Amino acid sequence: MATLEQVAFRAGCSLATASRVLNRNGPASELMVRKVRRAAAELGYHSAGRPGRRPVVGVLIPSITNPVFASSLSSIQNRMLVAGHGVLIAQSNYDPAREADAVAALLNDRPTGLILTVCDPSTSEALLARLPPTVLLNNLPTAQFPAAVTADNRGAGREITSFLIGMGHRHILFLSGNFAASDRARLRYQGYLDAMAENGLTPLDAIQISFVGGYDQLDLHAAMNSLLPTAIIASNDLLALGVIGALKREGLSVPGDVSVAGFDGIAIGRLIDPPLTTIEMPDASMGATAASLLLDMAENAAPARHLDVAYTLRRGGTVRTI
Repeated sequence: MATLEQVAFRAGCSLATASRVLNRNGPASELMVRKVRRAAAELGYHSAGRPGRRPVVGVLIPSITNPVFASSLSSIQNRMLVAGHGVLIAQSNYDPAREADAVAALLNDRPTGLILTVCDPSTSEALLARLPPTVLLNNLPTAQFPAAVTADNRGAGREITSFLIGMGHRHILFLSGNFAASDRARLRYQGYLDAMAENGLTPLDAIQISFVGGYDQLDLHAAMNSLLPTAIIASNDLLALGVIGALKREGLSVPGDVSVAGFDGIAIGRLIDPPLTTIEMPDASMGATAASLLLDMAENAAPARHLDVAYTLRRGGTVRTI
């Protein structure tokens, strides 16, 4: 079994420096960090504190019950299994205040690295700590954390809105989970604003609700009577299904009276009648890509980079021409 002394010798540094890098308990230059990590990977060395146990990575997601994150998580686990890594999972429940504690809990097991989906990387306290190699998943990269795997949420918002406009809709409502809990939702709304402006249309203020529960009890009575939209864009497919249920309770048909579109492309959207019109996000491939990128950074000292994965518009039956 490789020793820390061997890692230090191969990296061309002192034993203390190698220890600081691998245990993340002191300063070291970026060049030295990469040298030590590469040496450790080449020698098959794993940090102390986990004798006899396989290495692990930590994953933070907003919700384990959301099919989007479940799909990404499954792909991460499959990729890590091949690489001989276990996976530790934490969830924030869409609460920015819980993210730092969740990440701290993951760090207790000294993971090889982290894959994080936070509410907003520009404000997340979880990203203020000194972290091992970290990849943001579904969040745009930051100066401190340049490694990220994303889809173009703003572009997706623009595309689905432009599609509705092309179908004759001019009065389009955007219904979303709280923007403070999801920068993805905020970017999708910004794409909506882009498309409305490009077509000389007046946008509506987004209606924001909690991401946690209540979709089956959604009440759109006031919004439908005051705003009179001909189409509603929901910031995710689960919310879109809640919108369809709420419209039916109002005695309205989809798409006969109101068209509905969503984001994510979850399987249940294809099972309803008519199938949901949505932007299909590549959640499974994004998870696998994030896992591969993290392993490359942590074990091969590869540079951090931003990878963008393509989405597709899936035309269902919940949007009609007017």
